[in-house]
Amino acid sequence: MLHLHISVVRRALAIAGLALPLAGSAASSVSPGVYLEEMTSPELRGRIAAGTTTALVPIGGTEQSGPHIVLGKHNVRARVLAGRIAAKLGDAVVAPVVAYVPEGAIAPPAAHMRFAGTISIPDAAFEALLEATAKSLCQHGIRDVFFLGDHGGYQANEARAAARVNRSNGGAGGCRAHALGAYYDAATTTFNADLKQRGFTDAEIGTHAGLADTALSLAVDPALVRPAQIAAGARGGVGAGVHGDPTRATADLGRIGAERIVDASVAAIRAAREPSSNSSHRK
Repeated sequence: MLHLHISVVRRALAIAGLALPLAGSAASSVSPGVYLEEMTSPELRGRIAAGTTTALVPIGGTEQSGPHIVLGKHNVRARVLAGRIAAKLGDAVVAPVVAYVPEGAIAPPAAHMRFAGTISIPDAAFEALLEATAKSLCQHGIRDVFFLGDHGGYQANEARAAARVNRSNGGAGGCRAHALGAYYDAATTTFNADLKQRGFTDAEIGTHAGLADTALSLAVDPALVRPAQIAAGARGGVGAGVHGDPTRATADLGRIGAERIVDASVAAIRAAREPSSNSSHRK
């Protein structure tokens, strides 16, 4: 155990929710108890009775991100950032990460499925999974379920699943599902604008495994990135699954994006809950 590489330890702690690699500012810490899977059933029931009636469903994916970013980057990022969002809200819990998502046709392989390790499921299966997850949470007393998608390819699926939940619920008990577009918008449009203001080009920032993607991964957990392979990713380009140039990516740049995601998501969640909120515990 003493011989484990420190990056392995840090990654294990991050996934367990025991340590957050965004250390360095007080805002990076997550209060104990935000992750549903780490609670007992009575503990969760007590939290809901006390006013914690918002659930966040972090959605990741298992996909290639060039030679320098691990296949599970979306899963780790979604879980850690959802935890920070829940902590800042003060009245939310985080459901387990959805790691199986649509990634393109399997045979013949398309999009990310052309690279080893990517796992893809059909749109209908993914949407049914989200719908059932939201309904399960509603059944136990949750009043607002938010889908937080870390990947762009399934944003429309989230919206369709949320709409079906809300139609089938018919407003029963006031439970609603929401596709939180603000999360992904902050991770892309807003963060990209921040990077451009600092002199980085669109070609560097990229859309997948480029500077923005790599920087955000470094900020959330450095173990998600293989520094020695960054140059190979830049050289390989699209053929290596990289859209952008990650060469100048740093954790400091990534922290800008992480803060954008957390702040924008918290604001959007508060705004979305307001119409049905009559409780003073919602901030």
